Amino acid sequence: MTTAERAVHVVLPGDVDDAAVPSGGNTYDRRACQGLAEAGWAVRETAVHGAWPRPGQNARARVGRTLAGLADGEIVLLDGLVACGIPEVVVPHARRLRLAVLVHLPLADETGLDPATAAELDAAERATLRAAGAVLSTSPWAGRRLAAHHGLDPGRVHVVPPGTDPAPLTPGTDGASELLCVASVTPRKGQDLLVHALKEVIDLPWNCVLAGPLRREAAYAERLRTLIGDLGLDGRVELAGPRTAGRLAESYAAADLVVLASRAETYGMVVTEALARGIPVLATAVDAVPETLGHAPGGAVPGLLVPPDDPAAFAGALRRWLGDPGLRDRLRTAARERREALDGWDVTSRGLGAVLDLLRSRVRAA
Repeated sequence: MTTAERAVHVVLPGDVDDAAVPSGGNTYDRRACQGLAEAGWAVRETAVHGAWPRPGQNARARVGRTLAGLADGEIVLLDGLVACGIPEVVVPHARRLRLAVLVHLPLADETGLDPATAAELDAAERATLRAAGAVLSTSPWAGRRLAAHHGLDPGRVHVVPPGTDPAPLTPGTDGASELLCVASVTPRKGQDLLVHALKEVIDLPWNCVLAGPLRREAAYAERLRTLIGDLGLDGRVELAGPRTAGRLAESYAAADLVVLASRAETYGMVVTEALARGIPVLATAVDAVPETLGHAPGGAVPGLLVPPDDPAAFAGALRRWLGDPGLRDRLRTAARERREALDGWDVTSRGLGAVLDLLRSRVRAA
C-alpha cells in the first residue's frame, strides 16, 4: 500500500491553530491530522475561515472550490462545524467523493439558539450527514444520538473518542481549595451556573480559576464578569482567559478539583485531561459526561456528578468536597486509578484510520 493510495483531504475551521480560541474540537482536529500523518496517510489540509456554521458567501465558495477540485473517489474528512451548515455545497459532491464528517457537537445543541435557527441548522446537518459515507462521533452517547435523531444507519456512525496525553500527577494546592474550570467562556459551558453555585459556598475557603477563550461569546463573557462582581466574588473567581501549553499545565498542577457546569457536552475533553493528572472532577451529569468520567477499575467514580442547570445541587456537591477530607481522599484515589485506563491519541488515530480505510476499500471496490 503506497502513501498515494492512503491520501485524505481534511477540511477544517480556519481557527484550528488560533491560540486565542483553543477548543476541544480544534485540539481533536489538529491531533487527528498529526496522527494520521504519522500512520502513513498523506494528509492535505484546507482551513477555511468563516462564521461557522453559518458562513458568508466567500467561505461557502472556498469549500465548494476545494471539493470541486478533487478527483472522483478521493477521501475527504470534514469537520462538522464546517460541513453540516452548508449541505447545498457539500451534498452535491457526496456521490463522487468519499466523505467522512466528524461531528464534535450537533449544531442545534448550541446553547442560546432561537428555535427557528436551531431548526434550520438541524435540518442542514441532517441533509449533510445522510449524504456522507461515514459519520464520526466523539463518544458512544453522541453516536447513538446522531443515529437516532437524524435517522442514520448505525453502521455508518463510528465512535472515535479523543485521546489523552501522558501527564504527571499534580501536586495540587492544599488538596481541597483550588478549583479549576477549563472551557470556552460560552453559555453552553455554564460558567454562570458555576458562579452562582460558588456564591452559595462563599463561607468556605476556595479559589476558582475560569480558564478559557473569552472572544467566542464576548457579550456572555462580559455578563459573566459583571455577575462575578455583583455576587461579591471578585478576588475569589478569576476570569483568566485562554491558557495553553505551559500556562495550562501550571493551572492543572495547582488544581485540587476540576469543575465543569456544562449545559451540553458530547464528550468533555477537560474531564479526561483532569483524570490524566489524577485530579477528581465535579461536573454536571449531562449527555456524554458520565461516560467520559467513567469508573476506576474497582468501580469507584473518580468525581461527583450533579444534575444540569441546578446551581443548588452544584453548590451542595462543592460543600461536600470542601468539608469532607475522607471524600476527597476517595475521589483522588479513584481518579489516579482511572488515569491508568485512559487511551492515548494513538488509539484515536488508529480509529480514524480504520474508518478512512473502510471508505478507501469502497473506492477500490467501485
